[in-house]
Amino acid sequence: MSYQVKEVKTKPYDGQKPGTSGLRKRVKVFQQPHYTENFIQAIFDAVDLKGKTLVIGGDGRYLSPETVQTILKIGSANGVAKFIIGHNGILSTPAASNIIRKYKADGGILLTASHNPGGPNADFGIKYNVSNGGPAPENVTNKIFEKTKSISSYKVIELAPLDLSQKGFTAYGPANVEIIDSVSDYLQLLQSIFDFPLIKDFLHSHKDSFKVLFDGMHGVTGPYGHAIFVETLGLPESSVQNAQPLPDFGGGHPDPNLTYAHELVERVEREGIHFGAASDGDGDRNMIYGKGAFVTPSDSVAIIADWAAEAIPYFKNGGIKGLARSMPTSAQIDKVAAKKGLECHVVPTGWKFFGNLMDAGRLSICGEESFGTGSDHIREKDGVWAIVAWLNILAYANQQSPNQLVGIKELLQKHYAVYGRSFFSRYDYEEVSAVGAQSLVDAINVHISTGSLASTSHVSKSTGQKFTVVDVTNFDYTDPIDGSVSRNQGQIIRFDDGSRVVFRLSGTGSQGATVRMYVERYVPPEAGPEELNKDTQEGLKGLIEVALHISNLPDFLGRDKPTVIT
Repeated sequence: MSYQVKEVKTKPYDGQKPGTSGLRKRVKVFQQPHYTENFIQAIFDAVDLKGKTLVIGGDGRYLSPETVQTILKIGSANGVAKFIIGHNGILSTPAASNIIRKYKADGGILLTASHNPGGPNADFGIKYNVSNGGPAPENVTNKIFEKTKSISSYKVIELAPLDLSQKGFTAYGPANVEIIDSVSDYLQLLQSIFDFPLIKDFLHSHKDSFKVLFDGMHGVTGPYGHAIFVETLGLPESSVQNAQPLPDFGGGHPDPNLTYAHELVERVEREGIHFGAASDGDGDRNMIYGKGAFVTPSDSVAIIADWAAEAIPYFKNGGIKGLARSMPTSAQIDKVAAKKGLECHVVPTGWKFFGNLMDAGRLSICGEESFGTGSDHIREKDGVWAIVAWLNILAYANQQSPNQLVGIKELLQKHYAVYGRSFFSRYDYEEVSAVGAQSLVDAINVHISTGSLASTSHVSKSTGQKFTVVDVTNFDYTDPIDGSVSRNQGQIIRFDDGSRVVFRLSGTGSQGATVRMYVERYVPPEAGPEELNKDTQEGLKGLIEVALHISNLPDFLGRDKPTVIT
């Protein structure tokens, strides 16, 4: 049977350039006539998917269901042979990466703006992943962008909308369609990685002394959390909250940090919960928080790397090939790598940079300070993976310490006693003036080119600490696998005590500019428990003051305080 392919005339839209995680804009931008269709057709123009298999999924945010139908119309008209779609169009980003890899699909289109808010007046996103399950590299996203600038038409096959609620096999025009369970393949993957019997035994034998709370933040991971914590580990329903994915995330901001996951933090503190965890809108980020104990993402990936080969079956059996972090992330994991004799890579922000190293067999565990942690089991960061990794490590640590309960705080203290501590904080200034943000970058670039800050000393008014600048640089990265070069990936001010401050313009917002300031100060283990266990903001107070003064950030951005502190 033949199906009529219709060609629809269109004109290019400016600014359809995918960032590190796809194209993200306000919903109303995507709702412009032909806007979404243009970008989807540009994907098919840039990537040959004729006769191939394509995965479709997303975090269920506003505008997702109709966009799945648009992909079916355009994809079938462009010759896609088979679509694999998550039930109701739902697939977490890590689950989609797993599906692409497990079923040997040729790529995937994910409908997500990750941790950004959802709803008719909020954000939407379209992201293309390649056949290794990871985000499209720059040579692909650049090609997609070039196609958006010259597009004159897009192809569709107009058929009745497909019922995404019915699992199983069907067809859309000439293309085969399989609608799969969103959770089961991913759960099987985690069960092949972690020691679920050990975790379950620990949680049940300490059901009164070690309580767990998972917060799905009304994002995509609610059903995954319920399947893991309630159905598999046998915890009570009360151990999972905000588990229903909603198009507007319940009116919240699905970003798992101390500001936006306040409901989790408040309940953990109020009820004395020992292990709290949250994931974001599309499931690739995580936060670990127990009563009186917040784990920074930098510490989290370092602790997972430290314990993995001993506690987690996947790494016990396969070993650890290497470690890595994004440049702004603290150097805590570097200390672990040095002690264990492992290679440690420092890459630009963006998970695709880790993917090359993983595919080359040089990387097993990695993380970003933006609450992204993961390993080579897939090619995306994986929030739920990190949460279960922590539970596996805690279960193992308690097996080794039968007479004294080891919780989050105890694990952190043990780690600092061995490796020292990188005090680390990130200041986010969201939706600031793009002009002001660029002026800040330009001013720091002047210091880089002239060396005017080198050897200058700066004293904190409140703490009396003196910080002397060693140098100011731009971070450039040459990929050791393919030789590609990424320039100007963040501006770094280094001080003579090993402290540093990083400034970076973020590409994950949908409008205005977002400036991130990262502050890091290392304290060696011999400093002792009192110094190592200080509150983060207390440990960084002097350096933060100096960083704001040197950069003149408040004046450039017109902000006295950041939007979010993590």
